[in-house]
This record gives sequence, C-alpha cells and structure tokens, in this order.
Amino acid sequence: MSHTRTIPAPASAADVDEWTPDSWRSKPIRQAPDYPDPAALSKSLSELRRLPPIVHPREIARLKAHLGDVARGEAFLLQGGDCAELFDYCEQGAIESKIKLLLQMSLVLIWGADKRVVRIGRMAGQYAKPRSSPMETVDGRQVPSFRGDILNGFHLDERDLDPSRLVRAYHHSAATLNYIRAAISSGIADLHRPLDWGLGHVRDPLLKAKYSEAVSFLTDMLRFMHTVGADKTDKLDTVDLFTSHEGLLLDYEQSLTRLLDNPLPPSPAAAAAARPAKEYYDTSAHFLWIGDRTRQIDGAHVEFFRGIANPIGVKVGPTTPASDLLALLRRLNPSREAGKITLITRYGAGQVASLLPGHIRAVEDSEYARTVVWQCDPMHGNTQSVGAAGVKTRAFSDIFSELQQTLRIHKEQRSFLGGVHLELTGDAVTECLGGSEGLDEDDLSTNYTSFCDPRLNEKQALELAFLIADHYRCERKDKDGAPPPPPA
Repeated sequence: MSHTRTIPAPASAADVDEWTPDSWRSKPIRQAPDYPDPAALSKSLSELRRLPPIVHPREIARLKAHLGDVARGEAFLLQGGDCAELFDYCEQGAIESKIKLLLQMSLVLIWGADKRVVRIGRMAGQYAKPRSSPMETVDGRQVPSFRGDILNGFHLDERDLDPSRLVRAYHHSAATLNYIRAAISSGIADLHRPLDWGLGHVRDPLLKAKYSEAVSFLTDMLRFMHTVGADKTDKLDTVDLFTSHEGLLLDYEQSLTRLLDNPLPPSPAAAAAARPAKEYYDTSAHFLWIGDRTRQIDGAHVEFFRGIANPIGVKVGPTTPASDLLALLRRLNPSREAGKITLITRYGAGQVASLLPGHIRAVEDSEYARTVVWQCDPMHGNTQSVGAAGVKTRAFSDIFSELQQTLRIHKEQRSFLGGVHLELTGDAVTECLGGSEGLDEDDLSTNYTSFCDPRLNEKQALELAFLIADHYRCERKDKDGAPPPPPA
C-alpha cells in the first residue's frame, strides 16, 4: 500500500489570529453554564486566579516529551479513571486503589507490548461532564441535570449551579494530587512489594492459562532482579503518574492558565519553531482534552486550547468529518510538535471498521504523519441502556471488540495504536456487563455506584490489559516466526 502526501509549511504566528487567555470569549461556545449570580461567579474566579498552580510546567513538559515517544511508537499510553470524579472520591482508599490498578495494568502492558508505559489518570480534576440537555426528569418533575461536582450536586436539593464549587474543585484537585505525589514518593508504586494477581474470577481455562503465564513471568522477573541486586535502583520505587480531565469549563481553565517560564532548554526543534522563553500553561492538570461536543473548529474550546503549551487530546467519533481532523490539527498544533495532540477515537464496536481507516489516512497522508498519538477510547461508543429502568451499562465484549478492531485497522493502515483511554475504578463495582466474572443484567444492582457512565471494575480493567498484552505478544511471535522474504 503506498500513500502520497502534500506537506505545507508550518503555520506562522501571522497565519493565525492573535491569542490571549480570554480570546475564546469572542467565539461561540457550547456546554457553558449559565450562572444566575454573576457577582458570585466573579468572586470565585478572582480567588482561583490568586491561588497557586496545581501542576508545574516542568511536569507538563516532561509528559509532552513522553507523548512524543508514544507518537513515534517508542512507548504506550495508558489513561484511565472515573467517568466523573466526585468530591467524595478525594480520600485515601479511592486514590490508592486507582494508583495501584494503573500500576498493575502498566506492568502487564510493559510485558506484552515490550514498551515503556506512560500513565495518565482521569484524576484530580475530572469533575465536569457534558450533558445533552440542561434539564432532566426525576420522579416526575423537571430538575437541572447533574453536570458534575464542579457545577452542581447529584442530590436534587443541590442541582442549582453554584460558582463556589469552582473553588472547591480546585482544592479537591490539589488535595488529590498532593496525596498521589505523597503516596508515590512513599513507595506505593514500589515494585519490591507484592501485588495481588488473584485469578479466581477467571472462568475461561484458556484465558486463565494466558493470565497465569503473564503473572508467572512478572513475578519471576521481579524475583530475579531482587536476587541479582538489580532492584536496588530507585527507579523501582516510584513512577510518573500524570493527571488529566476534560477541559469543559473555560472560566475555570482560564483562571488557572499562567504565563510561565518554559522549563526545558531550547532544542533544535524548539529553536526552529521559535519557541518563546515564556509560554501559557493551563496549570489545572498536565493533560486536558476537548470533548466530542465541543470540538467545533470555530468554537470557544478550540480557540482556548490552541494557545496553551499543555499536551491536549481531541475526541474523534462518528460525527467527525475526516476533513475536520486536519483543520483541527493545523489550528491546535501549527508547528507539528510530536506528542502535542492525542486523537482519542471513540466510534462504537459497530462503526469503527467503517470510520477509522478514513480518519487514519486523512492524518497519516498529511504533514502530521507520525506526530499525533492515536488512542482508542472503547468505552463511550458502546454505552447501552438495559432493563425496565433503562440502566446505563457497557458490554465488556463490545469494549474489547472495538479495541481489537482498532489494533487490526492500525496495522492494516501501517500506523499504530499509541494507547488506550478507559473509564475504570479500583473498586469492585458492577457497572459493565461480562468479562471473566460473567456479570449479567441481574448483577448490575449489586454495586452500581457511578453517578454518570458505567466503569470497568478492577478485574475487568486488568483483564483488558492482559488481552491487549496478549495481542502484542502474539504479534511479536508471528513476526519472529515468519519465514524470511523471498530473494530479490
């Protein structure tokens, strides 16, 4: 398969309108809250502007460098966490369970993909959710929709928009990240510690045999490293875990956007792009993404995100014309910086085969080939409602099917999948159907705790990591065992 592409020159500063942190206010905006008390909103935003950054530019730059490695196929991106964080999740047990799950999944992926794994949590700020309607019917009466703890509360008496929640979101984000850092620096990610690799829930004998092989390899590897003294390095005691959320509320994001020193020494690529000594960083998180409902090229969200130095994601789905992808990339990343943009594809198991190839070709046949991270979100396109009550759920088989098809299509298109984006929790919830536990509709009520979309529980999430790892191991075996090409 051969493809040709035209490479225009990178856009210069003169090619785009002048950007400021508030230039988004002149653009049409979607999903914006209409606060009834402008004075209260102004007070909260003033306080946010006074507070210190939640993350540091050096951390943001380090993540962007790691994502550049992912874009070049040298690392794999694992991003996961709650659909919508609640302020109540800002407690030790909930934070630790997600850290441990992401660590365990990343070990499996390292074993399978034979690459470094970049970890990003949907944590410490994922407090807002887009909604299709500002109102919903509950018990026969119309009430404002729950839009995430940063805007209003889930309980019916807390549904009014409250701008003081913006400040509460800042403090909960800061406290969550503070404990993530403290837990990691204190050894929660220390690979000298035993991990729980319990496989009792796996019913399929073939699958259990593959899991057992992986677990044996990982435990033997760690034991061997200990025996020969290779575990003395402090790199086994800690990991990087970056934070992310959907950048939905631009008032909040603007208030935490600061003009700060560029922390990295100038590289040849940076010099070629004339990178300034100071850049605007959105210090609310290391990584932010633009949602499927707010990625209009002439809209406020794209306008805001084109001016910040953070790496950013863009949700790509069935409503995304292939022509929009290049327009978005040229708007958001005119200098073609590798790792700057992550394209988060979410089609649904039934549509990925017809839509993904065209999106891949639009990008990989352009000047942006090998600069973006292709990431599969197999969750959002596979939501369904079941039962008389219309309970939202997702089938594990659909989630894995979309992921399998995505891996296959990237291989056929001679591109590669750089990572996965999952809604998951470290708790034993019963929100998604299937998996090796065999959860069915009757099991959903056992421990369904999500106030928004259904999440993979810890066993389902780890199972998915094993299945991804098995794909890469089988691919390597096929490659290693393939006959040599015929002589020329």
